[in-house]
Amino acid sequence: MVVRRLDGRPVVIENEPHLRDGTPMPTLFWLVDRELHEAVSRVEGNGGVHRFEALVDAAHLQRAHDAYAQRRTSATLLREGAQPSGGVGGTRRGVKCLHAHLANYLVGADDPVGALVAQEVDIPKLKVVDVRG
Repeated sequence: MVVRRLDGRPVVIENEPHLRDGTPMPTLFWLVDRELHEAVSRVEGNGGVHRFEALVDAAHLQRAHDAYAQRRTSATLLREGAQPSGGVGGTRRGVKCLHAHLANYLVGADDPVGALVAQEVDIPKLKVVDVRG
């Protein structure tokens, strides 16, 4: 799955859950759009991780982590050896990376932190295709 801008440039890519050497990679969805990455970095730099974590329902956030882990497990091709763990951004609870939460939200996940980040960086203004329809 890929999320693109209206002009076709990729915004989010889906990663294999293991590197070529078999190292587990917990982040399934990567935010690759430079402008959007920089905007989210500014939000993080201004305390966004702690601010958004305090705003969302902990149970809703945990469901997002659990669904992410299940989706990553479904995408895993390499079943032998070490496996990636954790939820969004590799964390088991709380918020670690707003980039990962936004990428998860943009691919259609019910991610409350990603939804808040999308509002803050004004996704419609950036002309990102909403894959959720």
